[in-house]
Amino acid sequence: MPLAEAMMAGVAGAVEAFGPDVMLVDQQAVAGAVVAMRSGLPWATSATTAAELGNPLAAMPKVDAWVRELLLDLEVRSGLPTTAASARYQSTYGDLRFSPHLVLAYSTAALSGDVPALSETLRYVGPSIAARPTDPTFPWDRLPLPNDDDDRRRLVFAGVGTANADAGAAFLAACADAIGDRPHLFGVIADPGGAIGGTTADNVLVVPHVPQLDLLRRADAAICHAGQNTVCEALYHGVPLVVAPIRDDQPVVAQQVAAAGAGIRIRFAHANPAVIGKALDQVLDDPAYGAAARRIGDSFRAAGGAQAAAEHLESLLVAAG
Repeated sequence: MPLAEAMMAGVAGAVEAFGPDVMLVDQQAVAGAVVAMRSGLPWATSATTAAELGNPLAAMPKVDAWVRELLLDLEVRSGLPTTAASARYQSTYGDLRFSPHLVLAYSTAALSGDVPALSETLRYVGPSIAARPTDPTFPWDRLPLPNDDDDRRRLVFAGVGTANADAGAAFLAACADAIGDRPHLFGVIADPGGAIGGTTADNVLVVPHVPQLDLLRRADAAICHAGQNTVCEALYHGVPLVVAPIRDDQPVVAQQVAAAGAGIRIRFAHANPAVIGKALDQVLDDPAYGAAARRIGDSFRAAGGAQAAAEHLESLLVAAG
């Protein structure tokens, strides 16, 4: 709510100056939804995480009702009339997080499930993955080569994202120890905050940043915090996961991974080397996890990514006349 209040005037000014025909509104930036409705513009929700789609507050009805009341109060205070669009919100989720015209979600039903309440407006387009510049400084020569008969170590990537660098220090160290205890593996750990001090085992490479997509193309498993981006990038490449959610939408995403059979969820606070190692052994040794990850990856590629999202936006514009 504070973000919406702070953004309102700026978004309205930008819309007035630019004169758009359609708006794409981040699901968490509901000021855009208010301005679109005020301006009479067709608009689409950009759901950058699938966590909200399944209504994660359903098990806490009082909290859920309180959130909806806050959002409806924002509509009233913003001078929005009672319209067909407002009635549509109330018949689905009852708030500004879901456009009555189009909701773009960067996942698929194979991972995030069906959402009957949004069946008319939800379009799963899969993650928007495109080519990225490679990193010529990354020490690829340290990694085992694919299909190398003399080095059959399996490649594991571990990271918790830059936003969780401080909270993830002990977790990354535990990942290093778990992999280090398994000489049949080779681990690459992204450690942007320099949390892992001292030396590590010979089969563990610790670097401040990684060319993540290039690395995941070669990885056999990944350990992460269940961030939407890392999860989708891993599954896009058919890589099974060990997920230890920390906060925000991560517990919901982690549960989706586990429910889809593409990985194992562990508790972040209890993730010592033994716990991490056991889960890692399971996702590597049981082919069902890899098969589920590849199935989801296939669904991601079939969904169309950025191109499909653009086409849905064009269709919205055409429908609006």
